[in-house]
Amino acid sequence: MLLSMTGFGSASLDFEDKTISVEVRSLNSKFTDLRIKMPQAYKGKEAELRKMISDKAERGKLDVVIDVKTTNGDGDYGLNKQLFRKYHSELAALSEELNLTNSDLLQAILKLPNVIGTESGTLSDEEWDALRDATSKAMESFIGFRRQEGAAMEEDCKKRTTNILALLKELKPFEEARVTKVRARLQQNMDEYIGKDNIDANRFEQEILYYLEKIDITEEKVRLEQHCNYFLSEMAKGNNLKGRKLSFVGQEMGREINTLGSKANSSDIQRIVVNMKDELEKIKEQVANTV
Repeated sequence: MLLSMTGFGSASLDFEDKTISVEVRSLNSKFTDLRIKMPQAYKGKEAELRKMISDKAERGKLDVVIDVKTTNGDGDYGLNKQLFRKYHSELAALSEELNLTNSDLLQAILKLPNVIGTESGTLSDEEWDALRDATSKAMESFIGFRRQEGAAMEEDCKKRTTNILALLKELKPFEEARVTKVRARLQQNMDEYIGKDNIDANRFEQEILYYLEKIDITEEKVRLEQHCNYFLSEMAKGNNLKGRKLSFVGQEMGREINTLGSKANSSDIQRIVVNMKDELEKIKEQVANTV
């Protein structure tokens, strides 16, 4: 099963007079890039939260927002007056020094980090359990979203891999016609430049075989079919797939398709190869968006 690297999940949980909300979003990234925005009171548990989220998310650029609101609107949540005064003192002095207007100073300070929010305090074991439960539920929602997106991507990859296998079968008649054309063209050139009576038939057949061996695509067809079938079999497995593994298989498919093109010596085969490349590029785009 494929998991989309993009996803969204959220959950809320009531604890005493508070509502703890957790929201998880992710975008594509080659590595795990996790950013958590949380109240100051929860900073002591950041390392544990990071491990908990990273283990489940695996890969992607993740933004996690943890928000806490009290039902009565007071408590530990409000204006950090001491920090506000410090910001105001320094910014006012700077404005006077640079002869700047300070009419919007209040709004600017309110947007600075930790001016409005929770004050530092001790997180109780019960509240930590509530935070952990809310985060776990948000991650379950997040993974469910990824699975849903991944299922659609998986179907598209299967369809396009099957299309490549179908295109592979279309090569055979053009291969046979190519052999006839190559033989006829070489025979005509030999007749024109050397003369029909001066050609050694055995030597000519040897040269024909050598040339045809150079443009033979049997091995490439067999390997490409094997890679496609392996790609499909990996997607058919029930466990969560790693996008990197499918990406490696896609690279091998690309090598065989490129070799088919270089050996084609036929406009009809080249047309089929171009269609194969088009299907493979779309597969790569999908795989690049998976975990």
